[in-house]
Amino acid sequence: MLFEVFRILDVPEAMRMQLCVGTSLAIIVPTAVRSYRAHLAKGLVIQQVMRSWTLPAIAGVAIGAVTAVLASGGILKLAFALFAGIIAAKLLVGREDWVLAQQLPGRFIMSAWAFLVGLASSLMGISGGSLATIVLTLYGKPIHNAVATSAGLGVPITIAGTLGYMLAGLPYRAALPPLSVGFVSVIGVALIAPISSYVAPFGARLAHALPRRRLEIAFGLFLLIASARFAASLVTQSFG
Repeated sequence: MLFEVFRILDVPEAMRMQLCVGTSLAIIVPTAVRSYRAHLAKGLVIQQVMRSWTLPAIAGVAIGAVTAVLASGGILKLAFALFAGIIAAKLLVGREDWVLAQQLPGRFIMSAWAFLVGLASSLMGISGGSLATIVLTLYGKPIHNAVATSAGLGVPITIAGTLGYMLAGLPYRAALPPLSVGFVSVIGVALIAPISSYVAPFGARLAHALPRRRLEIAFGLFLLIASARFAASLVTQSFG
């Protein structure tokens, strides 16, 4: 939605995607906090994962914010389309027996997964919940525990990502829309974040109420549509 709005407002193509990603991360902060608290109240968060993933995920976010400054908007579109497409494919055609192991891996592998989740989240402007959920289910964790734990990981990811994109965009403030702090639009956050945060607990309750397969199909279709939108934008940008 932000991508379409900023396009209508004639935000320069060179930094439109960066502004979308940074603003999206800022919007998700209060939503992630409320969602995590709702999942935590149900006792389904895997605290061991939260402890081992937080710092590596933040490191990935930091690298992603630096990449956003150095890379073109097209790279961020490609990252979004690619990661969203992979997640959608896993959710739509994956089977329950697609697992790497029935228990979580060692510390090094866990840190590597967390770093990748943080990096991808920072490039896409998401909390990392979808990616973290896939990783946890590949190691035999039930979908509802995976969703709850991923919601918790979204809190440090979005806070670190917001700060990173604010700092990364400061040198470009003259070319950005009014009331932008780096690559974060204060207007966008003010208009969207309160509503998004308010409805987050309802989404958490709905997620726990839905059967596993229905939840996977619904989210997979949503991501597939989003991936196709950015892929189409890349084609248009490349071939005019």
